[in-house]
Amino acid sequence: MKFKSDNPIVIILGPTGSGKTSVSIKLAKALNGEIISADSRAIYQGMDLGTAKPTPKERRGIPHYGLDLIKPGDRFTVADWKSYAEQKITEITTRGKLPIIVGGTGLYIDALIYDYHFKGPTGEKIGDYEQKTCTDRKEIKGNYLLVGIKYSDQELRERLKKRIDNMFSEDLYKETKALVQQYSWNNQAMKSNIYQYAWQFLEGKLSLDEAKQLSFYADWHLAKRQMTWFKRTPQITWLTLEKVYPYVIKYIQDEQRK
Repeated sequence: MKFKSDNPIVIILGPTGSGKTSVSIKLAKALNGEIISADSRAIYQGMDLGTAKPTPKERRGIPHYGLDLIKPGDRFTVADWKSYAEQKITEITTRGKLPIIVGGTGLYIDALIYDYHFKGPTGEKIGDYEQKTCTDRKEIKGNYLLVGIKYSDQELRERLKKRIDNMFSEDLYKETKALVQQYSWNNQAMKSNIYQYAWQFLEGKLSLDEAKQLSFYADWHLAKRQMTWFKRTPQITWLTLEKVYPYVIKYIQDEQRK
């Protein structure tokens, strides 16, 4: 399937642990798509299991962008991500393929769809931004299909607990030790992920149950913040996970017929 440049760009969003990765890969395989990550934790090299990046096996055959862009602790702003994403969108559409943006970092997605403009001294890219367009959040700049994955609170809590149980493993401990050895524990990027609790468990400061519980609370609070952010965006169509794939397929096929 070859796409025209005016076809909608698909954005799959939702809270952490909602199943964005699996459904986006399934869509990319069906729609000749390529995936751009909109996840501010997946940009770090070496942080794979703890940030729940798609595995090499999951990525096989589907180009992924926005992963492993910088080393932990290096500077990377929302302005950098917007510029990077726009460049990749152009490249993907030029090849006649469908860009699929996937992630839970609301500021990244807002910067793209509302076309935030960034300014700083001598052209420096900084975290401050001004919206020169779409200030009322009623209009997005560009052709985007925004689909959000929704759950009840109880369903999402259960998904997060199960994911945390699966993440605490020898592979995670090995990854955590390697990161501490290479970047030291003072690296701020490591303290915003599951690694802090895995490390405290390895140091004997937390029991395994305590480490899992604290990791769950951190993910749950993150998910709540993400949903609060996304609720401000009226253009999102909210669906349960099993309805996302057929909805997007039908939407894109209908667009192709026009």
